[in-house]
Amino acid sequence: QVQLVESGGGLVQAGGSLRLSCAASGRTFSRYAMGWFRQAPGKEREFVARIIWSGGSTYYADSVKGRFTISRDNAKNTVSLQMNRLKPEDTAVYYCAAAKGLLPPHSPGGYDYWGQGTQVTVSS
Repeated sequence: QVQLVESGGGLVQAGGSLRLSCAASGRTFSRYAMGWFRQAPGKEREFVARIIWSGGSTYYADSVKGRFTISRDNAKNTVSLQMNRLKPEDTAVYYCAAAKGLLPPHSPGGYDYWGQGTQVTVSS
């Protein structure tokens, strides 16, 4: 079992940066692939980024590639999302998620545990 709590959201001007953090409980954190998703009002939850247990393999949605960086610290049971050059279209609630599989699909259905979400608002 994994419990996830996101933090770090807020209001930022376009072009600015935010760093989201996800704190995980439990001693099995390193066994899970971790992902970030986001959901804007009236839209489906969409994939943002994924990192495997070792941190050695990452994958990003095309919309954030080159701007966002996902990382994890298994010793601290945390996963982070560094968001740079933010755009208004990045505005959403961002969710941290954990998957039991080594390499889950890039969709919400591939993940087993979810945080409560943290709001990111990017003003133009």
